[in-house]
Amino acid sequence: MTQKTELTFEQAMDKLLSASEKLSKKDVPLEKAIATYKEGIGYYDLCVKILNEAEQTIEQIGKNVEGKEIEND
Repeated sequence: MTQKTELTFEQAMDKLLSASEKLSKKDVPLEKAIATYKEGIGYYDLCVKILNEAEQTIEQIGKNVEGKEIEND
């Protein structure tokens, strides 16, 4: 398995959705369901971390350009 810290937000979301789909099946053995749930929580935490970092970056950019004209590349 790819280390979670190396995943992009989109990849982590895909894996989270995949875990959710696996858990929605009625024939999942309890042990497998628990392992999948635990894995899904890890991907959820990674998504939240990435989103929080993106929010901080956007806030910092906003502070840096406050009062300045934004230049287009």
